[in-house]
Amino acid sequence: MRQLVLICSFLVLNLGAVVAQDQQRLDKEEINARAQELLDKMTLEEKVGQMTQVTLDVIGEGENRFSSYEPFNLDKDLLKKAIKEYKVGSFLNTANNRALTKEKWYSIISEIQETNTKESRLNIPIIYGVDEIHGATYTAGATMFPQQIAQAASRNPELVEQGAAITAYETRASGISWNFSPVLDLGMDPRFSRMWESFGEDPYLTSVLGVAMIDGYEGKDNNIGHPEHLASSLKHFLGYHAVTSGKDRTPAYIPEDALREYHLPPFKAAIDAGAHTIMVNSGIINGVPVHANYDLLTTMLKEELNFEGLVVTDWADIENLHRRDRVAASDKEAIKMAINAGVDMSMVPYEYERFFDNLVELVNEGEVAVERIDDAVRRILKVKIALNLFETPVTHYENYPKFGSKEFEQSAYNMAAEAITLLKNEDNILPLKKTAKVLVTGPNANSMRTLNGAWTYSWQGEKTEEFAEDYNTILEAVQNEIGKTNVTFVPGVSYIMEGKYYEDEKDQFEEAIAAADGVDYILLCVGENTYTEKPGDLNDLYLSDNQTELAKKLAATGKPVILILNEGRPRIISKFEKEIQGIIQTYLPGNYGGDAVADVVFGDVNPSGKLPYNYPRYPNALIPYIHKHSEEQTAAEGVYNYEADYSPQFSFGYGLSYTTFEFSDLTIDKESIGRTGNINVEVKVTNTGKRKGKEVVELFSSDLYATGITPDVKRLRRFKKIELEPGETQVVSFILNAEDLAYINRDGKAFVEPGEFELMIKDLKVLFEVLD
Repeated sequence: MRQLVLICSFLVLNLGAVVAQDQQRLDKEEINARAQELLDKMTLEEKVGQMTQVTLDVIGEGENRFSSYEPFNLDKDLLKKAIKEYKVGSFLNTANNRALTKEKWYSIISEIQETNTKESRLNIPIIYGVDEIHGATYTAGATMFPQQIAQAASRNPELVEQGAAITAYETRASGISWNFSPVLDLGMDPRFSRMWESFGEDPYLTSVLGVAMIDGYEGKDNNIGHPEHLASSLKHFLGYHAVTSGKDRTPAYIPEDALREYHLPPFKAAIDAGAHTIMVNSGIINGVPVHANYDLLTTMLKEELNFEGLVVTDWADIENLHRRDRVAASDKEAIKMAINAGVDMSMVPYEYERFFDNLVELVNEGEVAVERIDDAVRRILKVKIALNLFETPVTHYENYPKFGSKEFEQSAYNMAAEAITLLKNEDNILPLKKTAKVLVTGPNANSMRTLNGAWTYSWQGEKTEEFAEDYNTILEAVQNEIGKTNVTFVPGVSYIMEGKYYEDEKDQFEEAIAAADGVDYILLCVGENTYTEKPGDLNDLYLSDNQTELAKKLAATGKPVILILNEGRPRIISKFEKEIQGIIQTYLPGNYGGDAVADVVFGDVNPSGKLPYNYPRYPNALIPYIHKHSEEQTAAEGVYNYEADYSPQFSFGYGLSYTTFEFSDLTIDKESIGRTGNINVEVKVTNTGKRKGKEVVELFSSDLYATGITPDVKRLRRFKKIELEPGETQVVSFILNAEDLAYINRDGKAFVEPGEFELMIKDLKVLFEVLD
C-alpha cells in the first residue's frame, strides 16, 4: 500500500537545497537593452542563424544518429558546420528517439555550447528545447507524472503547479532550459489523437491549470534565469484540436466567435501569466495554414494580446506550406510567407541549410524586411538573456540532488491518486476487501507503456518498458496490495507491440474466461496502447473488438467485473457497460498509476477525480458538455416530432466517491449587478458519509437568453477542491465577475449582455440579473 501524502504546495519554491546560487533577475528594460546591443552587432547571416532550429540527429555521428540502440555521439565536423557556417542558434529533440541519462545530456549540451563559444563570433549561447510534457520525459530516471488529461481530472491546481516545478527542476538537471509545454488546446473531440495531451474540453479549466503549469515551470515571477526554472512554450496556437475530421493535422473550420469564445482564453491567460514562448498550430483554419496566417500570428497574438515572446514553428511546418498544404509554390516562398506572417524561429528540423540560404536571399531581395528579421531575433535574444544562458549556458546535474527523489515520486503518486475517477459503483461494490481473490486480465493489466502513454522515454512511448521496469504495473501493484496468492493473471487480449497502436490479439482468451471460476472479482484492464500525432489517428471510437468480446464473456460468467480504463481518449464501452458493476477511469496516470489504481480499488485512497470531458455513449453522439440548446431538445410537438439526443455515457465533471456529499443553501449576496460588477456565491457542502473524502465544487452559469448568438446550455466559471471529514460541513465561496459572463458577439467582441442568468452547483440553482 502506498499511503497518499500531500506535499505542501509551497515545497515547489524550495526544491533544491544546494542548487547554484540564484542569479539576480534581470528587469525588462535591461533585457531589452542587452538584446538590442547584441542585435546592433549582428550580421544578417548571424540573425538568420538565430532563427534556425535543428534536430539533434542532424549533428550526430555516423549512422548511429538514426539508431534506436547504438550510443549517440556528436559529430564534431557536423556540429562545427551548423554553428560556424550557418550560425544555428537552437537545437531540439533527443538522440535516436530515446531517453538519455542526465549525465549524457550534460555531456552533449556542454559540447554544443563549448563549440558555439569557440566557433561563433558573438558567443550567443544555444537554446535547447525538448517536449517534457509529463515530467522530464526524455531523461532516464526522471519523475513521470500523469499526462495532462489526468491532471485535469484531479481539479487540483496546486498539484499541477508542483508537478510542473519538479519537471522544470529535473529538466534543468538535464542541462535543458526550454520546454515545449503546456498544451492549451481544448480536448473537445474524443476522436483526436492528442486529446490526452490537453486539459480537456473546458476553456476555464484549461486556463486555470495552464497558468498553474506556467507558474511551476517559470516561477510565479517568471524568473526563468533561476536555475530551477525554464522557459515554457504554449502550444499549439490556435485551435489545433478542432479539426473537422478528428484526425491530426487536418483542416479545421472555426468561426471567429468560436475561436475567441473557446480556443483563445487559455492562451490569453497564459500570456498574461508571463509565458515566454509559444508554438504554432500545425494545421489549417478556414483554409489558411496557421503558419502563414498574419491575422493570427501578428495581428492577434503579437498586437492584440501583446505577446512579446518567441514564436516557434512546430516540426517542419514551414516546409509543409509548400509540400503538404500547397499554398506556396516553393520552399523559398513558404519561408517568406511564414516569416512575414510572424514566425520567429523555424523548427526546420533537418534541411537547415536550405532554410538559412533561402531566408538570407529573401532579405537581400527585399521580400522579407530587415525590420521583421530584427523583431524575430530580438525576441529570441530576450529569451536567451532572461534564461541567463550567457552566464550559465548549461546547468550541471550535480547541483540537482533531488532528481528522481522519493519526494518527487510521492508528488507523482499524489497526482495519479487524485486524478483517478470512479465512474460506476453498483451496489457499492468498491472498494474491495483485501482478502478477495481476483482475476487480473486485459491488455493494459501488465504494461508500464500503457500507464504512461506517448512522449515517455520516446516519441510514441514504445521504449517505456526498458526504462520503467522498477515501477509497478496494475497487476504488480494489486499483487503487492493483497498478495500474489490472491491474484490470478491471464492476459486474455494483448497488444501487438511491434504493430500499430490499435492492433491487439487474443492471448489465452479462453483461459481468461475459465479463470473467472476461481476468483471473487474480475479486474478487467482495457483501453489503448500508446500513440500520439498522426500515428494515433483512428477510424473506430469503440473499444477494440477483442477487448469488447473479452468484457462481454467475462461479464457472462456471473462474477462481478471492475472495468479499469487506461486510455488517452474515451473509447466507447456502451456495448457492454450495463453488464459491468464498477468502472474506474485512470486516463494515463504515469509510473505510479499502478500503485494508485490498486490503492483506489482496495480502499486505501478515496477517489476524487472528475471527468474533464464528456464520455460519449455512441460514435455519432460526440456532443461536448459545452453545447447549444438545440443539441439537447426533447420531443417536439407537431408534424415533425423531432428531438436531439444528448446522452453522454458520463458527463463532464462526473466522478463518484466512497463517501457521500450533500450540497445545500446556494446563495448569492445580491440579486442583480451592473455590467462591471461582481457577485459572491456561497454553498454549503457536507460529508454525509462515513469516511474522509475530497469533493470538487463546480460553479456553472447559464445565460437564459442572448442576442444574435444562441447561448451555451451551461459553462464552468469557478471550481474548488475541498476535503471533508465525516460529518464536516464547509461553506465554499466564489466571486464571479460580470465580465466572466461575456460572450463573443457577431462582431467578434466580448459582450456582457443585460438579462437573467442562472447559476448552478450540482442540482442547486439560483437566478440573478445583469443590469444595463
